Amino acid sequence: MRRTIAIAIAAFALLALAASPAGTTSASLTGAIVRQGTQSDSDYAASFTTAKVKNVIATTQRTSCYTPEAAFFTSDGPNDGYTGMSECTGADTLEDPGPYPTQEGSNPGYPAAKPMLVKDHSESDIRVDPTNPRHLIGQSKWFVSAEGYNHLLGFYESWDGGATWPTQGHVPGYEGWTDNTDPVGAFDRWGNFYSLILPYQFAYTASGGHDFSINKHVEPNPTLAAEVIAANVRPHDASGANDWMTTRTGSTDIVAPYDSQGREPDKQWIAIDTNPLSPFHDRIYAMWVLFTGPYSAHPYVAIAQAHQDGTHTPWSAPISLPQVGGSPQGASYLLPHVAPDGSVYTTLVSESPAHGFCCGLIFIDASKDGGLTWTSTPFKTDIVIPPLRYTNTTFRDGILQSFGLGPKKVNGHYPLYVSWEDGSTGLSNVLIAASYDEGATWTDPIQVNDNASPVDEFQPNVDVAANGTVSVAFYDRRLPCPGAGTADAAAAGIALDTANPAYAGALPPYGATNYCVNASIQSYTPTLSPKGMNIRLSQHTWDPQLNAPHTSCPTCRGTFIGDYFGIISASGKSYTTSVTTYNEGTNPSHYQQQLIAIVAIP
Repeated sequence: MRRTIAIAIAAFALLALAASPAGTTSASLTGAIVRQGTQSDSDYAASFTTAKVKNVIATTQRTSCYTPEAAFFTSDGPNDGYTGMSECTGADTLEDPGPYPTQEGSNPGYPAAKPMLVKDHSESDIRVDPTNPRHLIGQSKWFVSAEGYNHLLGFYESWDGGATWPTQGHVPGYEGWTDNTDPVGAFDRWGNFYSLILPYQFAYTASGGHDFSINKHVEPNPTLAAEVIAANVRPHDASGANDWMTTRTGSTDIVAPYDSQGREPDKQWIAIDTNPLSPFHDRIYAMWVLFTGPYSAHPYVAIAQAHQDGTHTPWSAPISLPQVGGSPQGASYLLPHVAPDGSVYTTLVSESPAHGFCCGLIFIDASKDGGLTWTSTPFKTDIVIPPLRYTNTTFRDGILQSFGLGPKKVNGHYPLYVSWEDGSTGLSNVLIAASYDEGATWTDPIQVNDNASPVDEFQPNVDVAANGTVSVAFYDRRLPCPGAGTADAAAAGIALDTANPAYAGALPPYGATNYCVNASIQSYTPTLSPKGMNIRLSQHTWDPQLNAPHTSCPTCRGTFIGDYFGIISASGKSYTTSVTTYNEGTNPSHYQQQLIAIVAIP
C-alpha cells in the first residue's frame, strides 16, 4: 500500500497473557481460546530445528538493476544501515537495464540517467504452478531507494521447489511510472503467471516528499495516466528475466486507468478459476478499491477469460462490489478466492474512521455467477484495530485480515477462514474463525499465536492446502533482539540501529523485547483443531529498523517492512516468503531481503 491512513486508538493497559503447559488449551485476554496452549520462548526458538524448517534467502542470489523513472539520491546513512541510491554494479539478472518504451515522453530530467542497484525487497507474494509443484514465483517491491520509497515490482523464480532462485528481475512494462506497488499474482491452469500491478506517478519535492499532482508540468511522464490497474503475463515456457507479455493487442495491458484528482486506486488482488470442471473455468478476477477521499473507498472487480497461450480476453468494465450497512466510508483489502464449484468469495475491511478507528468491520462478498452479481454478508463488526505503528519501532501496521477457502467440503459447504489482528490487549494478537455455511454463521474466534509473554504478533496470512490443512503465517516478536557481544547480534546488524525515535530504551537495542522480528506458522485441521504448536520459520531474529523504506520522506518517522507477506502450499510443504535483514553470509549490508521458509505441513 502507498497510502498511510492515520489510526488513533486509545491506549489499553498492558496485561500479561495467561501461560499454560504446552499442548493444553488456555484462555487469553483477547477473549479467544489458545487451543494448543502456550509454549515457552525456548521451545519456540527450538521449533525451527525440531520441525526441520529450511531457509533460503532468495533475493541475494542475484543482483538486479533498472533505470528508475525518478532518481533520488538522499541518504539517511550511516544510521540504520542506509546508503541511498547507488549506480548499478554487478548485475547478473540479464534483465533489460533501461531506459524503456514507457519512459518515452518523460519530462526533462526524467528518467534517471543510469541504471540503479536494487537493494531492498519489502512486501511479498508467492504462488505455485499447478502444472509443476516445484515451480514457484515470488514477487516483492524492488527498491532502488529506501529513503525515497522508490521501487518497481520484482520477481524471483524457482524450478527446484525453492532451493534456488536463478531467474530474477523487475517486472517489465511499467517503468514509466515512478513506482509500481502491491505485489500479487496468480497462475492459470496452464502455468501462465499473471501479475496484477498498480503503477503510479509522483515527483519528489525539494524536501524529499512525494508530489502526486496531476499536472503535465509536474508529472515525470505526462503521456501516461497518473495511476492504473494493469496486468503482465509470464508465459509458461518463459525462462529469462525479460520474458513477459507486457502488452495486449499492442497496447499496455491496463485493466482500469485513473487520471483525475481525487480518484485513486489501491490494493489490487487477483484470482483465477483453474478448475476445468467449474462453470466459469479460466475466468480471471481482478479486484481493487478506488479512493474518492481519504476515508472513502469503493471496491471493484473486472473479469476476463484466460487462454492457454497466455493471452486473455478484454477486461470487463469495472463492476461495483456491494458493502454491508455500517461501512459508510467503504472498505478495502480485497482477497478473492475461487471455490471448486466456481463460486468466488472475498473479504473486505472497513476501519471506521468516522468512529475514530475504534472498531473494524470485516464482511464477505460472494458471487455465484462468475463475478457478474454479488451479495454481501457481515462477518465481524467489533474488531479492535491495533495502533498504526507497533510499540518500540517505526514500521507501520499492514493488512488487518487474511482469508482462505478450503478445497474440500465440510458439512456440505466449502469452508471459509478469516484471520485478523486483534488489538484489544494494547498489543496485537492473531485470531482466526471459520464458517461452514458460506458465511451465514461463524465459529468462535481462537487465538493463533501461542507466546506466553505479551508481545506483538501481526500480519496473518492464511493458506489452505490441498488436503484441507489450514496454515496461518505471521510476524512474531516474542524473542528478544540478540544480546551485545554475541555473534548473532553482529550478524543481525544490531550495532547499526542507532536512530529510532519510537524507542525509549538504549540504542543499539541489544536484548530489546517486543522489537526484533521472526516469522511463525500454525497449522490446523479443517475444523480448526491445532496440529502442534507455533513453529518458528526464520532461523535468525532480525531488526526491522535496518534499511526500512520511508513511506513519506527521508526524515519522516514512518517506515515499512510490508503490509503482508506470502504463503502457499504444494506437495505437502508450506512455502512462505517474508522479510529479513539478517546477514547469514549473503547480506552484509543488512538490506531487506526475501527469506523463503519451507516446512512440511503437519
